[in-house]
Formats: sequence, structure tokens, C-alpha cells
Amino acid sequence: MADQRLTWLTRRPTGWSAAVPLVALGAGLLFATSAATAKGTDLRSSTSDVPGLIREQTRQNAIAAQRVASLRADVDRLSALQAPGDRRVTQLTADADALKLSAGTQGVSGPTVRVSMTDAKTVPDTLPDGFTVDDYVVHQQDVQAVVNALWRGGAEAMMLMDQRIISTSAVRCVGNTLILQGRVYSPPYVITAIGNPDDLQAALDASPTVGIYKQWVDAVGLGYDVTTGRETFPAYAGSINLQDARAAK
Repeated sequence: MADQRLTWLTRRPTGWSAAVPLVALGAGLLFATSAATAKGTDLRSSTSDVPGLIREQTRQNAIAAQRVASLRADVDRLSALQAPGDRRVTQLTADADALKLSAGTQGVSGPTVRVSMTDAKTVPDTLPDGFTVDDYVVHQQDVQAVVNALWRGGAEAMMLMDQRIISTSAVRCVGNTLILQGRVYSPPYVITAIGNPDDLQAALDASPTVGIYKQWVDAVGLGYDVTTGRETFPAYAGSINLQDARAAK
């Protein structure tokens, strides 16, 4: 039965297949370096707490985001005070205000489509032939598929979990956690978009990559739930500058 089911399932690539040789090489170098450095001693500190470090960094990033929002509000306030006596500032302020919605730096309200994605509730002790544990979890490309489909459907604004995202926001997964703008999240992953609900739903239904994910929803019990509503999104609080890429001229 499992083999028959795989004939209509399209494999969801996780990126691990291409990375395995590099991981193996890196692991070998790491072991060699550790052996040379440790010289028989224990390199690990008893106070090491990776989950704690992640939580603390997430907290610091949230504080930094609040600080950015506060500074941006100060800039807007001071610009408004300066504008009446300075035509150049007035024009620049007007230009910036006209771009706020498309840049995501303005709060917005409207009808929404919300998509919730989560790992399978159970993983069999004995996996069916052709299946792996990776098939039972939500991957980065699954979340990105929904995000891309909603943008194509005319989303005017979007939230991923509790953060406003823009066109340059990077969605990354490490293991079964999602990293977005310095914060770490566990499933279920919730993507909410403001726009015409019919158009957004149609874009989800028409997306080939979302369709692949929905095949695995039926096959292994991954979570996929779509609801509509009306919500208010806060303004995007992060940097709008590209950090690792530049737009083509």
C-alpha cells in the first residue's frame, strides 16, 4: 500500500539530500579539529544551555525590535515638526508616507486568510517503505510555498506568527523550528494575509507547491487549516535594507 501511495506523491525535498556530502566532510573536519584542540580533555562546558541561549537571544531581538519601532516613531515625529519650515523635508516625508503601505512600515486592517501548518500528530514506530521521519514535519519550503502563494494572490500585508513580514523577509527552518528575523518558533506555523479572501484562497488552491504539501497532509497527517476573518496588523519593525543581496540596476 505504501509503495502504491508513493506513486502519486511528489517528494518534498528537504535540502538534506544535497547537503549530506558536505555535512559528512564538515563532521570529519570538526572531529579532527576537536581531537587536536581537546587533547583528551572535555571541550563542553557544564553550564552550556543551547535552548536557554536561544530563548535569551529571542528576547533580546524582541527588545531590539521594540527599540527600532520607538526610534522610527521619533524620526517621524521630528520630521513632522521640521516639515512646515522646510520644503525638502516636506516632500521627502510625503514620498515616504506614500511608500509606507507597500514597504510594510504602516499598520493595516482588513479581511484576512489565515493558514495554519503543523507537524503530523503521530509518527509510526515502523515507517512505511519509502517514507522517512522528515516526511512527518513541516519544512521551510512548505511555509515558503504558502507565503509565495499568498503574495501571488494579491496579499496587501502579511504576518508570519506574531511578526509582520515584507517581500524581503527570509523564512528559514532549523530542524523542526522556524527562525524569522532573529526569533525562533515551533509549530504550528501560522501565516495570515490581508487581501481579497477569494483571490487569496484561489492562489493557494492553484499553487503547485502548496498542492504537493496537501498531498502529504493526506498521506501522513500533516496539519493544514485555512480560515478567514478580519484583523489588524502592526507595522513592520525590522530593517528594510537588504543585508545579503542588492537589487539589480
